[in-house]
Amino acid sequence: MATSIRAAAINWSKLSVTLPQETVVSLQAFRKRNDEVKRVLGELKEQNTTVDFSRYRKVLKNQGIIDQAEKAISGFKPVAYNLDAQLSAIDQFEAKAVSKAQKTVQQIEVELKDLHATLSNIEGSRPIEQLTVDDIVVAKPEITKNIEESLKKGNFSIPGYKEKFGDISYF
Repeated sequence: MATSIRAAAINWSKLSVTLPQETVVSLQAFRKRNDEVKRVLGELKEQNTTVDFSRYRKVLKNQGIIDQAEKAISGFKPVAYNLDAQLSAIDQFEAKAVSKAQKTVQQIEVELKDLHATLSNIEGSRPIEQLTVDDIVVAKPEITKNIEESLKKGNFSIPGYKEKFGDISYF
């Protein structure tokens, strides 16, 4: 009974937004099968399961068959299965799933924190129009090294510049 209370407390719409799409599809299929099984079980519980042997005694000539059937039905005892192993496996699976979900939430929170820091850094930076060459050199010192190496080699053109911006050697 406690599992049905826990299942009712789940906010499925919020959960479906946070989970991967294939997991949401699997959960929806499972919920659909579960609801169908509950519906069929409810219908079966409502059905009458008693057998009117007196009616069959009046209709049938062979009373021995009715006696055998009555003896078989009255002697029938349903087999009780030990579900502890399956329930413990389900509980272990649930515990693993919850711990994995908690780890995922923690990872997402860390990523969100990094993204918010990056966004605030972008929003707080100066516009590109206000940057100077000295600012770029301070931010990326390897640019200076690359330019010096190119000049030592006698390479005065930048690869891909003409393709991107066109050739200005018309003069």
